[in-house]
This record gives sequence, structure tokens and C-alpha cells, in this order.
Amino acid sequence: MHSCSERRMITIIWSLCLVFCLSQSILVFGSSHAKHLCLPDHRDALWEFKNEFNVQEFNSNGIVGDKKTEKWRNNTDCCSWDGVSCETGKVVGLDLGFSNLNGLLRFNSSLFRLQHLQSLDLRFNYISGILPYSIGNLKYLRVLSLRGCNLFGKFPSSLGNLSHLTNLDLSDNDFTAGELPDSIGHLNKLTELDVRSTKLSGNFPRVLLNLSSLISIDLSSNQLKGMLPSNNMSSLSKLKSFMISENSFYGTIPSSLFMIPSLTRLDLSRNDFTGPLEIGNISLQPNLRYLYIGENNFNGPIPRSISKLVGLSELSLSFWNTGRSINDFNIFLHLKSLTSLDLSGINLNITSTLHFPSPIAELIISSCNISEFPKFLQNQTSLQVLDISANQIEGQIPEWLWSLPALMYVNIAQNSFSGELNILPNSTTGYFIGSDNQFSGEIPRANNLQLLVLSNNNFSGSIPRCLDNLNTSLVILHLRNNSLSCVIPEEIISDRLRSLDVGDNQLSGQLPKSLINSTRLEFLNMENNRIKDKFPFWLSSLPDLQILVLRSNKFYGPIASPRDSLSFPNLRIFDISENLFTGVLPSDYFVGWSAMSSAVGVVYNMQMILAPGITQELYHKSVFVTNKGSNMELVGSVFKIYKTIDVSGNKFQGGIPESICLLEELIVLNMSNNAFTGRIPSSLSNLTNLQSLDLSQNSLFGSIPLELGKLTFLGWMNFSYNRLEGPIPQATQIQSQNSSSFTGNPGLCGVPLQETCGQEEETTKQEQDEEKEEEDQVFSWIAAAIGYIPGLFCGLTIGHILITSHRRDLFMRTIH
Repeated sequence: MHSCSERRMITIIWSLCLVFCLSQSILVFGSSHAKHLCLPDHRDALWEFKNEFNVQEFNSNGIVGDKKTEKWRNNTDCCSWDGVSCETGKVVGLDLGFSNLNGLLRFNSSLFRLQHLQSLDLRFNYISGILPYSIGNLKYLRVLSLRGCNLFGKFPSSLGNLSHLTNLDLSDNDFTAGELPDSIGHLNKLTELDVRSTKLSGNFPRVLLNLSSLISIDLSSNQLKGMLPSNNMSSLSKLKSFMISENSFYGTIPSSLFMIPSLTRLDLSRNDFTGPLEIGNISLQPNLRYLYIGENNFNGPIPRSISKLVGLSELSLSFWNTGRSINDFNIFLHLKSLTSLDLSGINLNITSTLHFPSPIAELIISSCNISEFPKFLQNQTSLQVLDISANQIEGQIPEWLWSLPALMYVNIAQNSFSGELNILPNSTTGYFIGSDNQFSGEIPRANNLQLLVLSNNNFSGSIPRCLDNLNTSLVILHLRNNSLSCVIPEEIISDRLRSLDVGDNQLSGQLPKSLINSTRLEFLNMENNRIKDKFPFWLSSLPDLQILVLRSNKFYGPIASPRDSLSFPNLRIFDISENLFTGVLPSDYFVGWSAMSSAVGVVYNMQMILAPGITQELYHKSVFVTNKGSNMELVGSVFKIYKTIDVSGNKFQGGIPESICLLEELIVLNMSNNAFTGRIPSSLSNLTNLQSLDLSQNSLFGSIPLELGKLTFLGWMNFSYNRLEGPIPQATQIQSQNSSSFTGNPGLCGVPLQETCGQEEETTKQEQDEEKEEEDQVFSWIAAAIGYIPGLFCGLTIGHILITSHRRDLFMRTIH
């Protein structure tokens, strides 16, 4: 038994221990909590950085982003803000990718006060301007991603100051880059470099050969040229991925590339390389798994040395000019890991006994002069992707094709298939392209389709309402140029729909109202049908809509409403020609059509991952427009940048809207064959990218504005059959036009017309006043578009000063 004094001592000791433990816990908790509180100067810098940008509805990739900075709250712990990470109260990471930031990254931005930043991700925002030299002040940066930010100018040499940098991604910008700065050669820790699609030019950047830590290099889709270094490529001894596709490199591929033991991915496609292809002495178990050397200038037989690359999983040899048909597929027999093979553009003689040593998941044999459906495919139970387009295959599709258990994607376009299309309802195929054939009959019922392209065939009847599950899965539906005659079923419209093209049929009824739920819709083409409906104002609620073509139908009524403001922020092609539209277009009609008023790219990447490692472009979008008086089809890169407005062949009245001057990126403007009145706005000279202008067959009066002569790209214009008068401006761009561009205007004179002008009379005061009024109105719309809030603030301030002054005068009078 302990004595009382001993028990008291034990109690005191335990109490002291408890107090000590509690105090330590409090200290630990306090220090732990304190280290997460950001430093005040870091918080202030972040808050100022937030206020340097506007947050728009869509980011620079046209996607609704997270708007992370809108969730920040001042005078709170910035380490808890979205996208911010800290260490001991210092901001070390800033992830604001896809945050819809819109503004200029200034050289004195508060961002550069965050000296402890180790990771900076601002990808896919509209952070325009030149990449400031100040970026080199962030000397502890390890990761820098500015992909898709609309930056331009040159790469700053200060990037070489970022000696800790391991990952650098500047891809998908508008740099007028020239060559990479030599200072990049100082980044000895750099492991990943991505500068694809940055307009990089010159020869291969030899400074990269000094960066022995590089694991991945992507120089794709640039303007590089010349030969690759022949002997030094092996200095990149840790390189795993080397991608330089879509440039202008030429000469032979250095064998030293194949000698890099760590290399797993090599993409040299779409260049001008020539043979011979020297793979050299490599081990029997190389690491190279992905080899893409298609679309170059290789001639002669495919080298048997490729069979040494026994680890290959994906191989593209497309458009290799072999000079003869390939009958011998033995070179592929050693590639026992091969799952993807692209032999497009090579003449093939495929026998029914052909087999591969491994299960093929992706086979692309487009443009191979094949005249029979390849029967060996019947045994390819692992086949997921099949492209046999642009061949000479006739007859019907064999039914066994639809029983292949893994088949997901089939492209048989541009052949001579005929008869009825026999897609089996229970097929696993989700992506089917059968355009440009001779199919007839009705469109078959099919399950779970996400993509269906059957354009340019002879289908008739109606669009089936019972295309199972289309209401939940359909992404692409293209049925143009057939003989379909029906009302478009509401049931086929999916909320996932991104592209709908049913032009050049005999469709009737109204536009499906269910399209209002297709919030991802980018492309809508209804041209050359019999659709009778009012203008679909509700389409302006579709945030991604880029292409709207309603031409040659029976749409009627006004396209402007006093109740509904019409704003298409991403619209690039607006064609409502040859309808029955009426009314007056308000002066502010085109305010808010952002994509046509700025060079912001809003092109979407219509690709889909079909399986691991298998990515397919889902369809080739194209559209016909009227340009320079003729119809032309827009495809490829031209399609992606084209911006046009065509309201011709309607019954519009009133003046040409002054807000048209805001659409500085317009390439084609066609307002012909209407009843427009008034003067031709001189503000059309703001459309500096305009190439084609058609204002013919209206009731426009006055003179042709002298300012139009400043439009250096304007190669075609038509003012015929109006009530214009006076001398034709003496500008090369205008007087080089054919005389037919000015006929039907009895008051016009001068070259190229035969009517000579007498002595020019002075412009009357009334005309001067009208021109002055027009200029004032143009200025007001520009001001309204870019300066409403500052103007309002200034107005209120001036008003407040005047009222205060007036009250002071009254007060002084009262005293006296």
C-alpha cells in the first residue's frame, strides 16, 4: 500500500504528464494549422492575379470550365482555394487549367511575385498576348503548362532561366515562334517537352541533343524542315517518345534513332522522308512498341528489317509507294505483339488464307485497290476497328461482319456497295460510316449507335423512329444527299448530339424542338429540304453551336425579336439564304457574335477513344457555302477557319446593321437579293479579313464608300442592281472587278464601267451630315460592345460631380 504522500506524488506526476501531453498536442495542432495558412503577400498576389482576368462562359477550347477563381474569397486562407497548393504557407502550385480566364498576361502580373511556385498550369484559358519575359523569374518552377492559351509572339529566351524545369508544355498556341531559343539548352533537368502546333520553324532544334534527361519530345504539326541529325540522336539515351509528325523534314531517317534502347514511341508520319529505311543492328527484344512512318515519300519494297521490331504493337506504313501490289505478308509474321496495322494507300492483294500471328484489333486498309471484301476478317474475333474505305468493293456487306464480337467501328465509305444495308440490330458496332456508296431502300434499324454517316447514297422513305437507344447515345448523324421524305422524328435527337446533317433530302415539317436539349451541338445543316418553320431563336441557347445552315427551305418570318436578344458566341458559319425571312435587322443585331469578331479558335476535336490506344477521328465535317458568286465545299483546315454570313435570297428590309462592323474575322458576307435600303456603311472597312462581298439586288443608294478600297483581301465584290450613284472609287481592289459587279446602277460611273464621270461636285452638307451621323452610330456600337461598364461609371461620376457642384452653389446663395 502506498502512503498518502506517495499517492499524492504519483497524482502530481500523472497530472504534469497529462498537462505536458495536452500542451504538446496543442503545439502540434497549432503548428500544423499554421503551416496551412498562406502568407499574406502570397494571398494578395493571388487575389490581384484573379482580378487581372475576366471569367467568361467558355474557355479557349469552347468548353464550359470549372471557373475556379470565382470560388475564391478574399481575406480567407488562400491555401484552401481551388487550384492552389501550399507548403509552409507559401504558394507552390497553381492549377487553373480550364478555368475560363480571359485577359492579357502582363509582364508585371502579380503572378510573378509568387517566387516559390513549383507548378503552374494555365492550359486552355484565353490568356492572350505575348508570353512575358518575366516568366523566367519563377526560378523554382518544375512544371509549366500553357497549352491552348492563344499566346503569340516568340518563345522568350528567359525560359532558359527555369533550371529546375522538368515538364514544359506550350503546345496549341499561335506563336510566331521561329526557332526554339538556344537558352532551352540550359534546362538540364527537362524530361518532357511539348511544343506541337506552335508554328515552330527552322531546322531540327539541335539544342535538344544536349538535354540527356529528355524522356518525351513532341514537335508535331509545325513548320520544321531539313534533315534530322544523322549521328547524334543516340545522345538522347533516355528518350521514350519522339513525335515530329506533320512537318517538312526530309532525307533519310537516321538509324541512330532505332538504337535508343529506351524508345517506345516513334512518330515520323506526314513528312517528306525518303528511303532507304535503315533500322540497323538492334537486339531481338527492342522496346519500340509504336512506329508511325506513314505518309512520307518512301519508295520500293517495305524493308524486311521491320520484322526485327518484334515488340511492335502499332505500325503505320500508309502510302508507301511500293511500286507493285503486296502479295507477301511474311514480314509481319514475326510481329507477334502487333494489334494495329495501317497499310492505307498501298496496293494489296489479299487472299482468303491471309492470317496474322497475333489478334488484330485495328486494321486500316483504305485506298488499297481492293475489289473484294476481305474474307480472312471472318476469323478476326478481336477486331475492333475496320477501315476499308475508298476501295472498289461491290455487292453487299457479308452478314458475318456483324457477328464479330468485338467490332466497334466500321468505315466502308467510298466503295460501290449496293442494295439494302443489312446492319444487324444486335450488332456491337457503335460507329458506322457507309457514305458515298449505292445503297438503296430504307435506313435499317440498329442498336446503340453513336455515329451513323450514310450521306450520298440512294436511301428513301423515312428516318426510322425506332433506332434503339438513339435518344441517349447518338453523337453524329449524317444522312445528307439521299431521297428521304419525312418529318424529322423528335425521338432521334440525343442530348449528346454534336453534329446533325440531313441536307439535300426532301424532309418536311418543322425543325425538331428537341434540339434545344442538345447542348453539345456544334454542327447543324438542314439545307435544301422542304422544312417550313419560323426562325429557331431557341438555338442561341446552344453554347457550342458553330455551324448553322438552313438555306433553301421554307423558313419564314423575322429573325430578330424585341423580346429575344440573339447571341451566337461560337457561331462561325451562318447561312439562312434562299428562304422567306422578312423584317428589319436591328443595328445591334451582331453584337455578341464573338467568334466572328475575334481570332479565338473554337474548333473542336471530333475524336473519340474507341479502345485503349485506339483513337479515331469520327467524321470529316464539310459544308457548302457561296463564295465569290459560286458554290464551294469547305473541307479540312479551310473548313476549320472559315467564317461567313449569308442571308441572301430573302425579303429583308431596312438598313444594313451597323454592328456588322464588329465582325472583323468575317471572310464572306452575302446580303444579296433582298430589299435592304440606305447607304453602304463605310464601317465595312473594319472587316479586314473580308474576301467576298455581295450586296447586289437590293435598294441601296448613295455612293460606294472609298474606305472599301483599304480591304486588301477583298478579291470579289458585287454591287449590281441597286440605286448607287457617283464615281466608282479609284482603288485597285474595286476597279479590278468585272463591270458586271456594278451594272444596274444608272447613277454609277467610272472604271470599270464605260460611263465616264463629269467634274465631281462637292458633297452636299446633307450628305456630310448623314456620313457624320453614320460614323457616330458606328462608334456608338463599338463603344457599346467594349465599353458599356466604363462608360456607365464615367457617366455616373460626372453626374455626381455636377450635382455636388449645383448643391454647393445653392448652399452658397443661401448663406449670402
